[in-house]
Amino acid sequence: MTSICLPDETARQHVQPLPDGIEVVVWDGNCSPMPAVDGVDMLVPSYGTAAPGAAVVARYSNLRVIQLLTAGVEPWLDLVPPGVVLCDGRGVHGASTAELAVAGVLSLMRELPRFRDAQLVHRWDHADADGIDGKRVLVVGAGDIGTRVAAALEALGAEVTFVARGARDGVRAVGELPQLLPLHEVVVLALPHTPDTHHLVDAAFLASMPDGAIVANVARGAIVDTEALLAELQSRRLRAFLDVVDPEPLPAEHPLWTAPNLLITPHVGGGTRGWEQRAYQLVRDQVIRLHNGEPLRNVVTDGY
Repeated sequence: MTSICLPDETARQHVQPLPDGIEVVVWDGNCSPMPAVDGVDMLVPSYGTAAPGAAVVARYSNLRVIQLLTAGVEPWLDLVPPGVVLCDGRGVHGASTAELAVAGVLSLMRELPRFRDAQLVHRWDHADADGIDGKRVLVVGAGDIGTRVAAALEALGAEVTFVARGARDGVRAVGELPQLLPLHEVVVLALPHTPDTHHLVDAAFLASMPDGAIVANVARGAIVDTEALLAELQSRRLRAFLDVVDPEPLPAEHPLWTAPNLLITPHVGGGTRGWEQRAYQLVRDQVIRLHNGEPLRNVVTDGY
């Protein structure tokens, strides 16, 4: 018998049908009374809620796998007990997050916020805007989201360069950023937040970008030094699209709200209708793999 703990009854419905020999326990880690979770093999936490304390995770005494519904895993890295495998939600939100990144870049390129402002005051403000065709785009992060962003922008005529932790065929190393940044008009951030990527986009990074360049962040807010970016925006030298910010949620009085050349969305990259079906299809596949002794997908190593 293999046992999986799901956060609610809706999740139970989404993973059905399951083969004989797989038992479902429903508990979100908070409500009482607590069901018997000591025999649970796979834990699937709720999407969009904070990671629980280590004491809650420790209640799953026979746990073998934690399957997240998010691509980011950083809140969980210190909570995974020894011998337990952590798996992320890679592939669940990739298309929708890439879609938003492309939409943000194109909105800034085609100056849609300016045209929207003109519409609100009933002004026919005809002007030529820029476009992505022929532009050089640096995609930092060569995973699911990054490759989807690249495919979409290349289809529109952009020239894409990938950057990741280490160089490989078709991918440049992070250490090459100082040489690459001055050559690219757009930078899209699609990499995990780890100690190595914290404030990767700092004052020196931004200063290396050419005038008028765009930085788009659909990864994690803390990858960008907010104060450094704010300085570049207030000088009107750079443009930015941010689906994630630091701090988050952004306080009402924060100067980013009124910064020029900036488009903000409230961390909605994965928030398209139907994500639950994609997420729990992954969960269903994973628990069947576990039950059958097959290799799991999306296993996290070194924070990725």
